[in-house]
Amino acid sequence: MFWDTHLHCNFSGDSSADPEDMIRSAIEKNLDGICFTDHIDWDYPGPTPFSFDGEIYFNVLGALKEKYKKQLNIHIGVELGLQPHLKERYAAFVSQFDFDQVIGSSHVVHGFDPYYPEYYVGKTEDLAYREYFECVLENLDIFEDFDVYGHLDYVVRYGPNKNANYTYKKYQDIIDEILIKIIQKGKGIELNMSGYKYGLSHPNPTEEILLRYRELGGEILTLGADAHAPEHVAFDYCRLTGLLKKAGFRYYTVFEKRQAKMIRIP
Repeated sequence: MFWDTHLHCNFSGDSSADPEDMIRSAIEKNLDGICFTDHIDWDYPGPTPFSFDGEIYFNVLGALKEKYKKQLNIHIGVELGLQPHLKERYAAFVSQFDFDQVIGSSHVVHGFDPYYPEYYVGKTEDLAYREYFECVLENLDIFEDFDVYGHLDYVVRYGPNKNANYTYKKYQDIIDEILIKIIQKGKGIELNMSGYKYGLSHPNPTEEILLRYRELGGEILTLGADAHAPEHVAFDYCRLTGLLKKAGFRYYTVFEKRQAKMIRIP
């Protein structure tokens, strides 16, 4: 069975889920393993603080890892909300702890999160989306201490028309540049299934981008549902095998102690 390597609990500012409930949900769904990747988004512009005490985080999750070790593989990771000026702070934070996986994500674009309508004020949807992808490139040029880039087209979850007018071909020039840079740096991307939860009828990134990543030589691909509640662990994982094989993948990736392990798709 599969792993879910992108999920959140009450260490993330946008989740109230008990981590033990997330673990029990994963066991009920017969997952092979999970990786907690709670949010660190320093200097976040919204009302929600996204930070946690790393020592407490490892103490709590480490105890649960030991408690459930015979039932589920449990890894401990983090999702960093990248912004260029946070490079040194994030590097110092990551170096302090023995993370299994680090997800680098773009949530804040020049002071605004596309989650909020304010990001789109005075912009066409096309310009707003392109600015988001430019921000991803900017972060890739500055920060490298991550393993996979999270939900590459996150912005389409929240745009005025979501993905009604969005296609890979419309942004092919900049998306290809992003994918090539990720591959050249020896990093990966994730197949984030939460697009289905948000009503997009597609994962993040879309099937076309996933296929293009493979065509360009991308091999490192983690799987996650971006769950913030137990019921969303492994959300729509029934689609995974078809998505992966259609894009040309025979393996997916799990990180342990920041080292990639390739697992054959069942």
